[in-house]
Formats: sequence, C-alpha cells, structure tokens
Amino acid sequence: MVNKPNDHLQRLLVESGWTLSQCARAVNLVGSENGTPLRYNASAVHHWLGGTAPRKPVRRFIVEAFSRRLERPVTHAEAGFRSHPDHSKQHPNTVEGLIELGKEDMDPSRRSVLGAGLFSVALTIPGWPDVVSRAEAVQTGRTTRIGMNDVDMVIAMTERVSDLDDEFGGRYARPMAAAFLVNVVTPALRAEGPEAVQNAMRSAASDLCYLTGYMAVDEGFHGLAQGYYLKALELAGAANDHLTYCTTLRGMSVQAVDLGHGQTAMRLADSAAAASPEAGPRMRAFLAGQQAHAAAQIGDRHRALSYVREAEAAMDKAESRATTFASYNPSSLTYHVGQVRYELGDVKGSIAALAESDKLRHHTFRRNRVRYLSMMAERQLELGHLEAACDTWEQVVDIYPHVESGQCDQRIATLLERVRPFTKNQAARGLYERATLVAPARFTA
Repeated sequence: MVNKPNDHLQRLLVESGWTLSQCARAVNLVGSENGTPLRYNASAVHHWLGGTAPRKPVRRFIVEAFSRRLERPVTHAEAGFRSHPDHSKQHPNTVEGLIELGKEDMDPSRRSVLGAGLFSVALTIPGWPDVVSRAEAVQTGRTTRIGMNDVDMVIAMTERVSDLDDEFGGRYARPMAAAFLVNVVTPALRAEGPEAVQNAMRSAASDLCYLTGYMAVDEGFHGLAQGYYLKALELAGAANDHLTYCTTLRGMSVQAVDLGHGQTAMRLADSAAAASPEAGPRMRAFLAGQQAHAAAQIGDRHRALSYVREAEAAMDKAESRATTFASYNPSSLTYHVGQVRYELGDVKGSIAALAESDKLRHHTFRRNRVRYLSMMAERQLELGHLEAACDTWEQVVDIYPHVESGQCDQRIATLLERVRPFTKNQAARGLYERATLVAPARFTA
C-alpha cells in the first residue's frame, strides 16, 4: 500500500520557512526538553511528508515544534495526524478529568508522570465566559452531603501544603496533594449540599489544583502543571471565583516567562489582568508585576517600565494588614523589578534589586531564597565579580540541604558548572568543595 503524502504537514513546513534539516532539529530539541533524546534528520522529515506516520509519542513533539515556530496553536489534525492518543482519555466531566490527572501524579510508578514535562505554547486557555458557562461540568454524585466544615478542611490542608512547599520545596508535598485531591476533594465535589457550599468547595478545589500545578512546575513537570492549571480554571469558573481564575492565569504566565516563552507569558499575564477589572491595589500590583516581567522579556521597554510604575503605585496603596495576596509584598515586587532590569540589559541594577528583595523576604521561604540568591550570584559572576558571587553562593549552599526542589537542584548544578573554571581562586575552590558535598550525585559524577 502506497502512503498518501501528508499535505497538511507540507503546508506547515512551507509556512514555517524551515528546511527539512531545520525542522528535524526543532523536533529533536522539543524531544530533549521532554527527556526523550531524538536523532531525526532531513530524511526522516522527508518520509513524514511522504505519508509515513511518525511514532505516536513523537507526534506531540512535532506539533509543539511548529506551534513554537508559528507562535500559534497547531493541532494534531492540522499536522495531518490522527487524534492524539491522549485525547481518548479526556473526560467531559471536570471531576473525572481531575481524578485521572491526580491518579497519574500520586503514583510514582506511572511513567506517564515523567513524560508529562512538555510545556505547550499552543495550549488553549478558556476565557472567563467559557469556564462560567461550563459550570455544569461539575456534576454531583448525590451520594454524600457536604457543609462548610468540609470546605474549611480543604482550605486548611491547602494552606498547610503551601507552607511546606514554601519552606521545603514541593517534591514530597505534591504527591500528597494529588492523593488528597483524588481521595478527599473529588468525592466532595460530587456531593450534595447547598449551592453556596458547593461553590465554596469548587473554589477551594481550584486553589488546591493551582498549588499542585505550581509544585509540578518546581519539579520541571511542565505539561503536568498545565493540566492542573487548566482544572483550576475550570473549577474557578464553576465557582464563579474570579480571584483564583486570575491567579491561575498569572501562575501560567510565570511558568512561561521562566521558560523563556515571552509572547505566551505576555498573553497570559494580559488575560489575567483583563479578567480582573475591579482588582484591589495589592492584586493589581500582583498582576502588573508579572506583566512588567513578560513585557521586558519580549523587549517592550516602554510597557515594562509602565507596568513597574503601576505595580509600585498599587503596592503603595495596598493595605499593610494581611490579605489574600499578602504573599505578594514589597519583596516580590522588588524581585520583579530585578527581573525587568535584567531583561532590559541592566545587570548591575538587577543585582541590586535582588539583594534588596532578599533583605525584605522572610527567611522561611527557603526555596525562593535558593533560587533568587542563585540568580544574583550568576549575575555577579556575569559582571566578573567572582568573590562577590562566591559570597552569595555560600548562602545558597547553607540553605540548599533543607530544600527538596527540582528548581533548586538545577541552581546547584549551575553553581558547579560556573565555578569549576575558577577553582584556582581560594574562595571559588572552597565554595566548589562545599557545593560538591551537598549536590545530588548526578551532578558530581
């Protein structure tokens, strides 16, 4: 049987402007990011265009590569592939989809979790009207009855997991949160109860989904994180909870900007701001700070600085007492200022802002201290200030053993890589030896 040429893929290739070799390299890069090394070349792409179907796991890498190149969503159908195999697992019911997602995450033996690390720039984000209209997707099972005490329990559990995540990192806390979602929260979402209680439970579940996604980002499971974030958006819409909806969109923007997907980060940050037209000053600062970072990453200096000024003005107006967004505080804003300065080429200014941010940050936030002090040290070294960088990294090495975090592991790996060439210097050699003792074995082998 002669294969029918894949005209769909051919059209995408023409639109992309790639050669066959460039297309192969782009697909290989996406595969590597997802922990699947690939060695495709121009010949492989030629065969795909001729109608030879790539392996099912590779199809999503091809679709993602074209989505990034064209800066728009590209579907499997548009690439001439039959529906993605994972689509058969999708459920119209929000709760059933959440169970499927959580079960995969809570069981470390499920290899699908490790394969869920692919960040998609082509992800379709439901708008606020869409998620509100889909409230009926959260159906009750008519088996039990819930009250506000059950909602309070979910809120308390989420706050406790969040505290553990801030202090120690999410490596151990995320599977616990996933198990709680599957075993406790999803039955509660299906239960009977007054409409106000059901909405409160949906809102609490949305917040927990957002937190679980945030912890997945910390481990580098970016596709898994996006799955949790989308469930958070659906549940927020079902609960008519603007706050968590906007917070989740902003979190997705943070994920995108940290991965270098500036345009996607900007789109998500703007969507979060647009969905919260009556935001109070603290939340406005929370949203504008992220808009500033995303704008700076795409080189829009005017918008970046404008959003920084807006965030600073909003923070000045914010009440000093604790609120829902008390976690976005002057330390957080100063961190964003540092990121904006760095993206706009002011390395020295970014270092000063990160140093000020660390002074303002509560020292129980260990994971963020490791991440942001590491950024500061890397930028000090970028300016050639070796001993200053070593002093900053010494603080990182002090804190790191108390944290279980994929992002922090990567910062330690970067420390070893950057300091290794300077070990003839006494300060650098001492730092390198200390870091080697606390680093994961895979970084020192």
